[in-house]
Amino acid sequence: MKIGIDISQIVHWTGVSFYTRNLVKALAKIDKKNQYLLFGGSLRRKDVLQDFVDEIQAINKNFSAKIITLPPTLAELLFNRCHCLPIEKFIGPIDIFHTSDWTEPPAKAAKITTLHDLTFLKTGKEVHPRVLNAHRRRLNWVKKEADLIIAVSQATKQDAVKILEIKPSQVRVIYEAAPEDLERVREEKKIEKIKREYGIKGNYLLVIAPWQPRKNFKRIIQAFKMLSDLDLSLVVVGYSEIKIPLGDKKIIFTDFVSQGEKINALYSGASCLVYPSLYEGFGLPILEAFICGCPVVTSNVSSMPEVAGKAAVLVNPRSISDIARGINEALEKREVLIKAGLKRAKQFSWEKAARETLKVYEEAYQIHQKKQI
Repeated sequence: MKIGIDISQIVHWTGVSFYTRNLVKALAKIDKKNQYLLFGGSLRRKDVLQDFVDEIQAINKNFSAKIITLPPTLAELLFNRCHCLPIEKFIGPIDIFHTSDWTEPPAKAAKITTLHDLTFLKTGKEVHPRVLNAHRRRLNWVKKEADLIIAVSQATKQDAVKILEIKPSQVRVIYEAAPEDLERVREEKKIEKIKREYGIKGNYLLVIAPWQPRKNFKRIIQAFKMLSDLDLSLVVVGYSEIKIPLGDKKIIFTDFVSQGEKINALYSGASCLVYPSLYEGFGLPILEAFICGCPVVTSNVSSMPEVAGKAAVLVNPRSISDIARGINEALEKREVLIKAGLKRAKQFSWEKAARETLKVYEEAYQIHQKKQI
């Protein structure tokens, strides 16, 4: 088969970008039989797309690419609103086309798309109206044209069935995985070096990227204040619009921390990860923490119990007292949770995700061929 994959989204460094990069890389490593055509459109960041293509071609020569000048706003107009030019006009004949989370080009080929979450429909206030409308237009075409849909969790599949009214038989669940280069930092000197860089002293709780309301940061702060008798800091990776009183030295903001040694060290040195989100399509920080030997407190709703299994402390994310209770429990059961988390993380891998995705490609191709008869 010749498989086309839209990689346009990798320029934005979001969760969808992370998914696309890792899936394509894993496919390149395991699939030496099929031919691949990577399609990417951008106005100012074509170099990022080309660099990624070069990286993939170094792994597998069966991957070619078509990178064009196509800004997201024009792509949305062309593919979602007008929906007039099939993708083959840009990249030539293909058997399969795997679409992104932003546009849904028409295609003569079999079509697969990945649903990461439906945040924009469940919590519309967090999304700009222009972005919300673009996603709605795209999903209308997905419902009409996709042969199969990949959901990154059972929770996302359930949302697709309930909110989008997609048939359960049309959705396949394939879990994501943590970055392949993520590893636990065991040398205390390396952890202390990173802690000094961010002004962290002593033991700390870790919070990841709390800028959206669904990340539940207000309740995390209130739960932390309930634990004032514990000698702990709260280290927040990312930023938040919530105002923290000046002089509160127990709450430390690191701003953005990219993947690599620094984030590995922050996970590895934390007493636990506090992640009681109200809604997640997958919940990647749970796996990241597991790999780094960091106990996890997370929500008992949405996709998070799927990812955590029995290796984390689950709490009611709308209960401040329950979040505080969960943190206390994680601290008490720290060593048990570390062992359970390391074991749980081994159940997720990008190789596994790629092999399961290949099966979906083959299944979608057969479905599409039957439709043509």
